[in-house]
Amino acid sequence: MEQNKKVYNNLLDLIGNTPLVKLNKITSNIKGDFYAKIESFNPGQSSKDRIALYIIEQAEKKGILKPGDTIIETTSGNTGFSIAMVSIIKGYECVLAVSSKSSPDKIDMLKTMGAKVYVCPAHVSADDPRSYYEVAKRLHQERKGSVYINQYFNELNIDAHYNTTGPEIWNQTNGEITHLVACSGTGGTISGTAKYLKEQNPNIKVIGVDAYGSVIKKYHETREFDEKEIYPYRIEGLGKNLIPAATNFDVIDEFVKVTDEDSAHTARLIAKTEGMFVGYTSGAVIQGIKQLGEAGEFKKGDKVVVIFPDHGSRYMSKVYSDKWMNDQGFFDSIHEESAQKIQYIK
Repeated sequence: MEQNKKVYNNLLDLIGNTPLVKLNKITSNIKGDFYAKIESFNPGQSSKDRIALYIIEQAEKKGILKPGDTIIETTSGNTGFSIAMVSIIKGYECVLAVSSKSSPDKIDMLKTMGAKVYVCPAHVSADDPRSYYEVAKRLHQERKGSVYINQYFNELNIDAHYNTTGPEIWNQTNGEITHLVACSGTGGTISGTAKYLKEQNPNIKVIGVDAYGSVIKKYHETREFDEKEIYPYRIEGLGKNLIPAATNFDVIDEFVKVTDEDSAHTARLIAKTEGMFVGYTSGAVIQGIKQLGEAGEFKKGDKVVVIFPDHGSRYMSKVYSDKWMNDQGFFDSIHEESAQKIQYIK
């Protein structure tokens, strides 16, 4: 049968080419035009599909990864899901070391996708043997025929976005983008995308969003690792307690820090204003935009692209749970409880 151009061989053919959608309400009081790159349109509902497929296929081409091998990775949830999905389709075993900060929704999804999951304490140092970094390394050493993706220190993480996300945004904006604003965790998304965009136009300003409790912003400004910056925070997939080699600090112009609380409420606000059901880090990136707007960063005529990394369904037990929000003390005099009351008719 002749291949129908609208029929795909498997889910992997759907990775990339995600839509760019104009934001109309949540940024209406900020100068400039704002557009969201909605990565939840990837089949695994996050930008991590891009690196999972790219890194695994590069390992296959180099003969590092062979049929029946095991893929091991460190993840806050999204990369793990993407790797598990790719592993199912390509026939690999998947073992994941996951931060306990990851939402129960994410952990349940990883198990559903057939991955073996090790949940590791979030608030320990990176070199602690219980950290998800060290657990993944140990599992790799113990398991014959395994490949450790190591997204935090793998330059292929950058390459994946240099080859896909960057060109997509450039083409979607007809080269008129003036700013890229994105959250930085491993740093692969912002670094790869920024590298491509700045090669096309070095005047494009790239701004990273970091979390309070993370070392990334200060390291960018001083090139010094300051342990005093580290303390527990709640946002998943944003910021770090180490310096990832997958972050190219030279292509990032500046960082802005956001709080857990503001980011959570802004994620909820995106849903209520734009109808986009997005994750915690999407709330963080728009919170960063708000703060930058207040500081006078943007002007009329600017075309600002923000990256929404994943889908809100992965945070039902956290950001979108009134109980969780209340337990964190996030409903206060500044942020009144905004959830609509539910009425049960008897």
